[in-house]
Amino acid sequence: MIVTLTLNPAIDMNYRLDHLVIDQVNRCDKVIKTAGGKGLNVTRVLKCAGEPVLATGFLGGKTGEFIQEELNESAIENNFVPISGRTRHCLALMHEGNQTEILESGPEITADEASAFLRHFEKLLDQADVFTASGSVPKGLQPDFYAKLIRLAKKKNKKFLLDTSGESLLAGIEAGPTLIKPNEFELAGWIGHELSTDEAIIDAAFKLSEKGIDYVVVSLGARGAIACVNGTAYQVTLPKVKAVNPVGSGDSMLAGLALGISNGYSAEKTLAYGACFGTLNAMEDRTGFIDKDKIDQMVAQIKVSKIAIGTTRH
Repeated sequence: MIVTLTLNPAIDMNYRLDHLVIDQVNRCDKVIKTAGGKGLNVTRVLKCAGEPVLATGFLGGKTGEFIQEELNESAIENNFVPISGRTRHCLALMHEGNQTEILESGPEITADEASAFLRHFEKLLDQADVFTASGSVPKGLQPDFYAKLIRLAKKKNKKFLLDTSGESLLAGIEAGPTLIKPNEFELAGWIGHELSTDEAIIDAAFKLSEKGIDYVVVSLGARGAIACVNGTAYQVTLPKVKAVNPVGSGDSMLAGLALGISNGYSAEKTLAYGACFGTLNAMEDRTGFIDKDKIDQMVAQIKVSKIAIGTTRH
């Protein structure tokens, strides 16, 4: 089983407008409300793929109840830690080919609630071998909270896949998770300078792998990805597809990577599944969704090739 962590979930409210007029009343009859958060996108994609998955994190208030009810209705196993604060809303306005987002910061987690989650997480470590953590940490938690979870997981030889940014990513890197999935801008922030070539990206990925990270997967959007896996560099190339809704494709990619690692796939096959899931999500109108019947066909179209390393690296 794979356990997905969403520490700062939300009700995602998607409003689709023909036109957005500032300082005027805008009426909308196309509204989608879903249990949201990067980790829950990972969860839904794994569920679509038929992989056993359990969702956890913090939930509170009526919005938290809505999320839990939606997960239950979708037959997604979940076990969240209750909090006194109210789980947030996030608003996305889709208009004229643009997406305007308004994101609540979310509730503040108390010290007691943080401690309760750590105890909860230690129990979950006995139920699964692979854990994914996605998105920001809510207020009240220190930037090293993911790092604490990574260290707990490593003590029990569990796999921990981290997809976050900022200080939480920097602290998490030092703890040595199994996998991180930065984009090239996040990678440049860590290395301290712009990465203008693929060779520079590869070099930075190798430096990260020296922190004890098995998989460093640098997503490049439609260009695919560059990855460093246990000392070997790979180029992941995607087929050309008609992208309908790329939102959530990074989360879907993490789901595919988690599935590959959980099932003991080779590095090449794991990277192919990650790219496959990300691409399939972009082809769907719904966020955090893939068509299971298209997996095999799409995996076959993903090209994963080893990159020859120059003489500057040994």
